[in-house]
Amino acid sequence: MTRFSLPARRALAAAPATAVLVVLLPTVASAHVTVDPDTTAAESYASLTFRVPTESESASTEKLVVDLPTDTPFLSVTPRTLPGWEVEVEVEQLDEPFEVEGATVSEAPARVTWTAEKGNEVPPHEYQEFAVRVGALPEEGTSVVLPAHQTYTDGTVVDWDDLATDDGKEPEAPAPVFTTTAGEPEEGHHGAAASDESATSSNEDEAAAPAPTVDPVGRWLGGAGLVLGAVGVGWGFVARRRA
Repeated sequence: MTRFSLPARRALAAAPATAVLVVLLPTVASAHVTVDPDTTAAESYASLTFRVPTESESASTEKLVVDLPTDTPFLSVTPRTLPGWEVEVEVEQLDEPFEVEGATVSEAPARVTWTAEKGNEVPPHEYQEFAVRVGALPEEGTSVVLPAHQTYTDGTVVDWDDLATDDGKEPEAPAPVFTTTAGEPEEGHHGAAASDESATSSNEDEAAAPAPTVDPVGRWLGGAGLVLGAVGVGWGFVARRRA
């Protein structure tokens, strides 16, 4: 047990209540399930990282389910491998099919589920990060809402799906959300006057950058068997286990 001298105890007792709140409030705010995209640029592919803290004092987090948007669906969803966790991407029929490069898309990834293998649950007062690469992001100004559902080992389920209200008050269990921004401008053409050194540097940068995670085979037209080999859009349907 930590012991304080009498002067120290008197100093703590005399500390203003506001000073205590300054310490506590950030801790409370950070307890929510949040999403951190590496880019919000429209039409781009983004890596989304969900940070999930275990708020329970006695139970651990054993499952996370994230609902994906169906009004502006992602055409590619690829989870990152997380040792000790199984991951599954579920696909559902869309209420309103839409056109992509002349093809009708009638289904899309609807949710991603991570389930802990025994002994890999997230214990109290700790957190885990779950990552997935998605694309393409919808047009600029779109609010991408990603409701999350956190399951504890005692059976408790916390739904992080509340939306902000007009009065500006923070929801009790806010849904992870971000807003898309203007797409990144295409690289301009500088003509043949560009030096060989600049061209070499550009090629090296492209080689070093990770390629977008896009699965070439998709489920199109509700199982009609149409293969869009000429279209650079695919579904990423992944279910991975730790070896």
